[in-house]
Parts: sequence; structure tokens; C-alpha cells
Amino acid sequence: MELKIQNSMPIPAFHEMPMTRVAGHEPTNAATSTSTSPFELIANDLAEVEEVLARALESPRSFVARLVAHLGHYRGKRLRPALLLLTAQAAGEVNSSHHVLGAVVELIHTATLVHDDVLDEALLRRHQPTIKAGWGNQSSILLGDMLFSRAFHLASTVGDAVACEVIGRSTNRVCEGELHQVTERGNLDLTEADYLDIIDGKTAELTACCCHLGALYAGAGNDVVHHLSRFGRNLGLAFQIADDLLDITGHEAATGKTLGTDLQQKKMTLPMIYMLSRLATDARKQVQRQLETGSLTRAELLPHLQDTGATAYSMRRADEFAMAARRSLKCLPNSETKQMLESLTDWSIRREK
Repeated sequence: MELKIQNSMPIPAFHEMPMTRVAGHEPTNAATSTSTSPFELIANDLAEVEEVLARALESPRSFVARLVAHLGHYRGKRLRPALLLLTAQAAGEVNSSHHVLGAVVELIHTATLVHDDVLDEALLRRHQPTIKAGWGNQSSILLGDMLFSRAFHLASTVGDAVACEVIGRSTNRVCEGELHQVTERGNLDLTEADYLDIIDGKTAELTACCCHLGALYAGAGNDVVHHLSRFGRNLGLAFQIADDLLDITGHEAATGKTLGTDLQQKKMTLPMIYMLSRLATDARKQVQRQLETGSLTRAELLPHLQDTGATAYSMRRADEFAMAARRSLKCLPNSETKQMLESLTDWSIRREK
């Protein structure tokens, strides 16, 4: 299957992110009153990241080049490089190492997306066919492997071994989180604690790594590096809980990707875990049978989520992690960059895509 490739796609900005009130706190005045987006604060540095990324993805082989070109459709908000650059700017100054490391974390993130689409049998991402849909599983897996390989080669160019050590530790944890999730597919007795351990690995670890590297290579002290790493971890947990809720309750037209994959793959996420724990015995047995046979649809699931309070509970837990992330930013002096980091905690759980 041959796909039309667009080599140039605009980078979406965070100006679309809603500043909805989060339970227990108000967004800062600066975050709500200014039209400045996080990308505007780091626009020049993010452009440098894009240049490093483009060079890292160059290939003289036409088949590889076509696959890489199609990755332009995977191009999202560049949240992870943005986090790395924003934490660097908030904790000190951005330098050339940050540009390289921003490209590294985006390569790693993209690799996980390509592999995830194989695991989830997803055919759509950002309103476009996935690599899996266009070229199949083998090419998808090998492309993901290539992206990981190029990420580590690029990380080795910053001049010391620290970046490779930090990134290697994080990617180990990411892979463990993915493996943990795969082995727990179909386990309808999965606990909330196990679920949080899974998403801590598969999502939160990399966002924590971004913030850790941003602060570390800006020359921040150990205490600031630790707190900003905690900020990234809690932000990642909030983001993933909201994402899992969107997979059940969202609209494909808005999200631009295949929804309901967790349900199809029998992955127990927080809304479903809470729902099963609150359903009456007969209803729970019926839902469990439908989950086991793969016959439960999103439309059938939604009333159960509402009746048991699972949707509200999941949002409340996402709120809690978002607020924990905000508390970690107290280590930083007041600045527009700090305010933008605070605003990301709101966006992470209020977004619709």
C-alpha cells in the first residue's frame, strides 16, 4: 500500500490548550491571561531541535526515506522536547546539548508510537494511516528499532556518558512498563496499584527523563533536578490517565487516532478497574464475560462508567497527579517559563486529543 507523503507539516502550538479550572486550585493569572504559548518561549530552540532531528533521520536509501517522511504525520505537539527545553530555561539556560537531547527524546517517543501501533493493531494516528497500516508489522518494528538506535547514537555526541546513562535507564523502564502491560492483558483483576506501575513505566518515565535532562544540562543543583524530575513524572501520570479515559470516552474526529484499542486489546485501565470494583455482582459478571469475549463496545461501556462514577474518579486521580506536579515547581523562581510549566498541568488533563 503506497501512501501520499507530506514532507512539511506545521507544528501545533499549545495556544489551543484550555485553561479549565482544576479541582483544588486555580490556574495562575499569567497562564490564563497571556496568549503566549510554551512554544513561543522556546521557538528558536525548538527550531534547533528540529534541525538536529532532521539530520538524525536522513537516509540515502529511498525505502527508509519514505518511511521517515511518513513519520511527519506522527508529528504531534513535541511535548517531550518542549518539556526538556522549558525546564532548562526555567532552571538555567538552554544550550546546544539541550537541542541534541530534545531530538533524542523525540526519537525515542516516536519509536514507542510506531511499536505501540503494532501492539494495538492501530490503523490511524493523527488522522493519517499508521506505519503499520501502510507498510505492515515488520517494517514498523524495524523502523522503531532504527529510531531507538539513532537516538542512542545521537545522545553519545553530547560529550559525556551521563546522558546515555540517564536515557538508558529510562528506556529500560519504558520497555518494562510496556512488557508489564502486555503480560497483564486480559487480567480483569488488575489493581489500581499495578495499573499505576504500568503507566509510570510506559509514559511517566520518559517525561521525567526529559525534565531531569533539561535541568541537569542547564547546570541546576541536585535538589532542583530531583524536583523537576518529579514534576515530569507526575505530569506523565496525569497525562496517561487522561489519555486512557479519552480512549473510552473520546471522539476519533477530535483525537485523530484509533480509539477503543485498550478495550479491544483487553487492557485494564483506571476507568475500567474502578468500574468493575463498583458494579453490582450480576452486572459485573456480565461485563466481565463481554470483556473476555471481546464483545463489549464503547457505547455499552459508557453507561457503566457514568453509573459507577468511574469517569469522575479517573479525572479526580488525574487532577491529583497534576497538582502534585505543580507543587514540584515550587523549587523554581517565578518566571514566565515557570508559569507555562504550570499551565501544562492543566492542559495535560483537559485536552481533547
